[in-house]
Amino acid sequence: MKNIFLSLMVFVVMTLLHIQFTGWAVRYLHLPGGVYGMYSILILLFCSIIAAIGLVTVIIFRKHYYSILRIAILFEIIYLLFLLISKNNPFAYISDPNNENLLKVFMYGIGLAILSIMYFIHLLYSEIILKKSKS
Repeated sequence: MKNIFLSLMVFVVMTLLHIQFTGWAVRYLHLPGGVYGMYSILILLFCSIIAAIGLVTVIIFRKHYYSILRIAILFEIIYLLFLLISKNNPFAYISDPNNENLLKVFMYGIGLAILSIMYFIHLLYSEIILKKSKS
């Protein structure tokens, strides 16, 4: 049961990080407020579906997802697959350099940045657990 709550917490944190970083990217690129202003809500829906799929996967394969890093990798793999399926081509920026295509590149970069943040959280969490077990 511990890994289900841990995975739920990791999924919520990663979803919130994706929403926040995407909002920052849209503001940084000065994209118009109509479609791109609602991009964070689209990412919320997108990541909620990913979290549901990930939670079902963690429940089914409970013994394999025991660390924050494994759960974060699962989330990011599903996230990147969803980006590929939704035809977010990061190489479109090469042929047509504009801010809309740069946002597609940022979406992949945001995923990798959040995975590295979760790696550092995993290291910190492991260190805390290791200190608790020694004492």
